Amino acid sequence: MSEYSEIWTQFCHDLDQAGQSIINSDLAGSDLDQAEGLRYLTRLLRIGLNMNLEHADPAFPSFYQASHSTAKIGSDNPDNFYQNATISGDYSYKITGHRGSVPILSFGTKANRYAIDGTMASTGEIDIRDVSLKTDGSFEIHVGPEKQSKNWLPTAQDSSILIVRQTFFNRAKETPACVSIECLDGPETPNLLSADKIVLALKTVPAFVGGTATTFRNWATLFRKDNRNTLNTVDQSMFFKAGGDPMIFYLHGWWELADGESLIIQTHIPECEGWNFQINNVWMESLDYRHHQIHTNNALAKLNEDGSVTLTVSAKRPQSGNWIDTAGHSRGTMLWRWTGAKEHPIPQVRLVKAE
Repeated sequence: MSEYSEIWTQFCHDLDQAGQSIINSDLAGSDLDQAEGLRYLTRLLRIGLNMNLEHADPAFPSFYQASHSTAKIGSDNPDNFYQNATISGDYSYKITGHRGSVPILSFGTKANRYAIDGTMASTGEIDIRDVSLKTDGSFEIHVGPEKQSKNWLPTAQDSSILIVRQTFFNRAKETPACVSIECLDGPETPNLLSADKIVLALKTVPAFVGGTATTFRNWATLFRKDNRNTLNTVDQSMFFKAGGDPMIFYLHGWWELADGESLIIQTHIPECEGWNFQINNVWMESLDYRHHQIHTNNALAKLNEDGSVTLTVSAKRPQSGNWIDTAGHSRGTMLWRWTGAKEHPIPQVRLVKAE
């Protein structure tokens, strides 16, 4: 057996082992759940290859999407446009861009340890509201360990990923920000792909797949046990350890409906930058928001006369109100986000017979 054959065989073996946390999980209660579990593994593989092979050089970073409509991690936000870039604490960078009109725009550097222990520690954060813009809406942000007087996104020695989050309330009426990134003190040209680099990538990708799958399988299992048909995860420490946005207060839960049942969710709305609610499958992937109304937010939902909001999660559209479509599913996880809120009310959730 040649060296290349051994490398490939080991990669396939490691990938097989990485998938066992999903394949052997008891979260799947239907054929649909099982099929989505296998698809989930292929999606994590795609993300892992982009992250650790195609966009892996921190000296020549470029933005890619780790979460989007067909690749999803950890209750991905349907209202978000996520952009990721590989960076290193050894280098300094410059982000240039144009503000656009997207309501929420934030930048964060992280120590990505999903392949090691399922965590993603924050090493620096900056919100567009804290960035000095030019008159035409353009901006520059310095990224690195040396403190700057303005427009500075810090890094640490173990910083390895930069995440841009653009949050929309009504995509049809809002303009995305345009951003690009360049390394300021790296080599002039990238090194060619080497055997050592491909070996490292093919070792890291299965570790990423297994670490990510295991982390969010454990979350979903916990929510099923402790938060069934409730939204009351007030302890935020677990979510921030996994790379959560510090502007957001996360209320996770597990939803499960028998035939003819619905969930009625109601809450008052505090002062905040925005809010949204979504439902996911058992693997914590948002359901298919391209073709189903599986989420809503502060701009899309119709409020009650007293300023509160009521949502109905059901298989069939109710006669009135804000409908969240289960899209052929009967169980999964769910998430309410309060963004920039002064307080964090816990929504009331009631299980009822459907209309």
